[in-house]
Amino acid sequence: MIYQSNVQRQQLKILPQQIQLLNLFHLNTLELNQKIKEELEENPCLEEQNEDSEETGEGEITSSSKIEDDWQDWEDYLQDDISDAKIIYSNYLNKEIYSEKPFIQSDSFQQILKDQYKFILSSEEQLQMADYIVDSMDENGFLTEDVDVVAENFSFKYNHWVSATEIENMLHFIQGLEPHGIGARNVCECLILQLKRLPDSFQVKKAIDLLENYYTDLKNRNMFKLREALQLDEMQLKNILKLIGSLNMHPVLTAQDQSFSNGYIIPDFILTVEGDEMNVSLYRSSSGTLTINYGWLDSVSSRNNNKQLEKATQQYIKSKITSAKWFISAIHQRESSMLKIMKAIVNWQHDYFINGNRSLLKPMILKDIAHVVQMDISSVSRITSNKYVSTPCGLILLKNLFNEGINTVEGNIVSSHVIKNALEEIVVSEDKKSTLTDQQLVKKLAQRGYIIARRTVAKYRELLHIPTAQMRALWK
Repeated sequence: MIYQSNVQRQQLKILPQQIQLLNLFHLNTLELNQKIKEELEENPCLEEQNEDSEETGEGEITSSSKIEDDWQDWEDYLQDDISDAKIIYSNYLNKEIYSEKPFIQSDSFQQILKDQYKFILSSEEQLQMADYIVDSMDENGFLTEDVDVVAENFSFKYNHWVSATEIENMLHFIQGLEPHGIGARNVCECLILQLKRLPDSFQVKKAIDLLENYYTDLKNRNMFKLREALQLDEMQLKNILKLIGSLNMHPVLTAQDQSFSNGYIIPDFILTVEGDEMNVSLYRSSSGTLTINYGWLDSVSSRNNNKQLEKATQQYIKSKITSAKWFISAIHQRESSMLKIMKAIVNWQHDYFINGNRSLLKPMILKDIAHVVQMDISSVSRITSNKYVSTPCGLILLKNLFNEGINTVEGNIVSSHVIKNALEEIVVSEDKKSTLTDQQLVKKLAQRGYIIARRTVAKYRELLHIPTAQMRALWK
């Protein structure tokens, strides 16, 4: 017999418009400009007004008279043998700092990687995936984000679901490119990738075995256990450690040595400080310039001689108008949410933005800001992702402002940046003949009032790309 029953259950469904809105939240200023251009090309009902297009007759007269005044004594310029460019150059540039030779343009490591695989990968999806992974790497060539997070962000950006396994496979492909060790998740993987490129030998095999299976023992300087496990004598182990010490700790070594950067960062926010007051504004507001192109609609109607439009034409116009209205509303919601979140961050980190001292950063996580602005954590994460704010102290990546809090001996809560700065100071001032282990670093930090676990010290040390005590000893 067939029975019918009522069952009540909860389901979570995400509408396509919500996914598109989250994608807009994730875009930075440059990406948003490109997105707007694509929408303007695809949707004839969408129009962008130029704020600088207004001209007055008085302005034209003033500009023409100004030109006449500038060239009134034009005969004097004929006797001047010095070029204007050279005069401007000498007025604004210091010859002791800037040479007269042209700067040599060098490609970034991201562009070098893309040039290597753009003719190897055949499908557009593979190229998008590879470009996204390469652009997610930090300035040292490390992929610091988890593979699951990269897969999720890529899926949201391109409206196409990819699994973490697909990202992992593409990452392995990129790791086979130049420079050696590119795309590593940590220092250990970077060293292993470099060793696998070396000619096969006894030392290379043992070094790979050591890093893959006994890296923790190496960090703890447990040499007796390493000799026992790898079946090596003291001289053989010393030679293997010298081989590991000769490798690069970072996949990209020239990123921090470049005097001039070829790329330019366009900020998403502008922060101005006047005394104790701070004002936050968007670098560019697009919601006020986007409108519905009613002129195009009138022209379509006039071409049909005021007759009743065909059903297909009506449906097309209706869909484009709906799409244009939604896009304008989404841009407005994006900008209002961005300002709300940025103002909450500025209020939370008020002392830091006033003084610019990283030690004044307060513990702040995404959940804190989400609670203040009454928004979902995922929305706050996407709005603050890959966004920069221009401050009197320079450009700041919003991601660097979020940090966990740690209790001190006095009962105060300090940010993880304070612990990292203290850790760097201790390592810099240590005796190079007797480098400090992670457990000894824990004791040094405890003397300063910071009680943290050894695993936390190891995590911060790897984030700061500080080698282990054994590796630092080889570099003395």
